Amino acid sequence: MMGGTIELESQLNVGTTFTITIPFEIDASYEEREEEKREISEKELSGVKVLLAEDNELNMEIAVFILEKYGMEVEPARNGKEAVDLFASSRNGEFQVILMDVMMPGMDGLTATREIRTLPRKDAGTIPIFAMTANAFADDIRQSKEINFFYDMDRRRILRG
Repeated sequence: MMGGTIELESQLNVGTTFTITIPFEIDASYEEREEEKREISEKELSGVKVLLAEDNELNMEIAVFILEKYGMEVEPARNGKEAVDLFASSRNGEFQVILMDVMMPGMDGLTATREIRTLPRKDAGTIPIFAMTANAFADDIRQSKEINFFYDMDRRRILRG
């Protein structure tokens, strides 16, 4: 359908080689947009407070190292319940972003996100929550998108994001 070819070469007890050729043209008119060129500086992220929910100690250590390298302040949570409790007990607007592991023991990240989004405070419906997972199956992506809704405090209704 794309004008390509599929070839195979096979020898008994040796193996098979598949060669797939799909012709693509180079877009000569492409120009990189300015926002794509721009690198994020430490100055832009300095002081940003992150709630990081991650149950794996090594992953937590690596994430904290990277985030702090860019000047971000990190508040760690070891599971979803801890993340919900930390957010609920924080000041309104204290956190600028939440990084949420999807698969954690006890309360998973999707459930924690749902609970945070429905807390009776203004920032609960607007704070960016990024799902972190090693699973990249279509169903996992769909579930993460579906649960990461926004809650409109003024109208008391859920907005899908």
